[in-house]
Amino acid sequence: MGAALLERLDVSSFVSVGNKADVSGNDLLEYWEDDPGTDVIALYLESFGNPRKFACIARRVGARKPILLVKSGRSGAGGRAVRSHTAAAATPDAAVDALTRAAGVIRLDSVHELIETAVLLTSQPLPTGRRVAIVGNSGGPQAMAADACEEHGLVVPELPPGLLKGRTGAALGNPVDLTADATAAEIGAAVEVLAASPEVDVVLVVYTPPFGDGPAATRQAIADATKDTAKTVLACVIGHDGLIDGRVPGYAFPEQAVQALAHAVRYAEWRRRPIAPSIAPPQADEKSARKIVNAQLEACPAGGWLSPAATARLLGCYGVRLAESIDADSPEAAALAAERVGLPVVLKAIGPVHKSDVGGVRLDLRTQEEVRRAYREMSARIGDGMTGAIVQRLLPSGVEIIVGGVNYPAFGPLVMVGMGGVMADLLADRAFRVPPVTDAADMIGELRCAPLLHGYRGSPPADVGALADQVTRVGRLLDDLPQVAELDLNPVIVTPDGATTVDARIRVAPCEPPPSPLLRRLR
Repeated sequence: MGAALLERLDVSSFVSVGNKADVSGNDLLEYWEDDPGTDVIALYLESFGNPRKFACIARRVGARKPILLVKSGRSGAGGRAVRSHTAAAATPDAAVDALTRAAGVIRLDSVHELIETAVLLTSQPLPTGRRVAIVGNSGGPQAMAADACEEHGLVVPELPPGLLKGRTGAALGNPVDLTADATAAEIGAAVEVLAASPEVDVVLVVYTPPFGDGPAATRQAIADATKDTAKTVLACVIGHDGLIDGRVPGYAFPEQAVQALAHAVRYAEWRRRPIAPSIAPPQADEKSARKIVNAQLEACPAGGWLSPAATARLLGCYGVRLAESIDADSPEAAALAAERVGLPVVLKAIGPVHKSDVGGVRLDLRTQEEVRRAYREMSARIGDGMTGAIVQRLLPSGVEIIVGGVNYPAFGPLVMVGMGGVMADLLADRAFRVPPVTDAADMIGELRCAPLLHGYRGSPPADVGALADQVTRVGRLLDDLPQVAELDLNPVIVTPDGATTVDARIRVAPCEPPPSPLLRRLR
């Protein structure tokens, strides 16, 4: 990989760190941060020695210089057995994605993609927006470029009438197809007009040889037309890679050009994003929370799932709102619990992880006799896997959301929010963050189901602020307690009046203590 980079990029320095016994990627980031000969930093990593430190350094360095990353080990091969919804979704690769995204690192799938993106970032100014003008001499490749732009979230806007002139048969809307007969001078003139237009942020030239005046003359026309512009310009000369005039990146195929451009656009947007103000962490009773976790690990040194009562107490230490629940170990105890919380009620089995899959949830039980019967039927169906049940008052309907988290020994905590209920795994609509979570509202807004929370098709808007508060509090819990290996709040019922967790599971596991202050300083 190093040889490929050295052959195709203007490399200021190249380091292969081996097993990183004394020099890590974090050390090199800090070196290249101040190296005047380095404009873009490219990394291939198999692991993060200290993910938190990497994120902190990368965020600072990335504000001045783009950081490109190819990270191997994306698959789940050789992974662990997972039992909760969150653990199944929040893979280590999802953790890397969340970390790099927050730090502004451009994560790439291959070294080839890294090279293509690095060429653009080292030769052109950062894009000022997502509006792309596509100009060339063949409709097919230009249509492919437009499709790729849409796929990557870029905009191909309709151009103002009269902005461009072209020969008979030319399409001047956007993409701009000047036809196969267009001369190099005509292509260059169109590029110059588009580069000067306030209607676009990026100009992508797509030229299909050997038409017009041929590749050499067309390359020269592109170079001449862009020598004085401050706008981002890139080209696709079908079948040919290489810089034009040493400064305009050229790609063999439209999709390559657009993919590199999309990375640059997202990075530029991250750079322009205002620094979020410091937010005080939510209040929490960390001391009591540690006692609950330590008591569980003393009783079960290998770890395990907390009881519903212990789960409720632990979440209460962090101000997470739960529906009132009463444990029951028999049909009669369940009936009495229903009377206490108030009918109608919900009966849920204790024991199975995915209760709905085994008939471990019964809704809208309206009499004590219905509760008794439901308990007996549930117990008969599940057998020894059912160790009891909980009874809850039936809540008003709302949007079902899952909030969860995992702690990886080698990586740290990861927080998740997504579409909840029985659809949590099927729809896979999720967003992740590395805590502390300072942008929970933005995190929720990334979900495809987010419109449901804002009054979709006449429904009343839900209390997104209350949901965001729960996400933030879960983030602090995971940050404070590395022994919390998995956490699921599913579903969290979000209504106009708040966000209430109706089912929660927490698994704790032993973990190594954090390093001493001296070791932290040495690292």
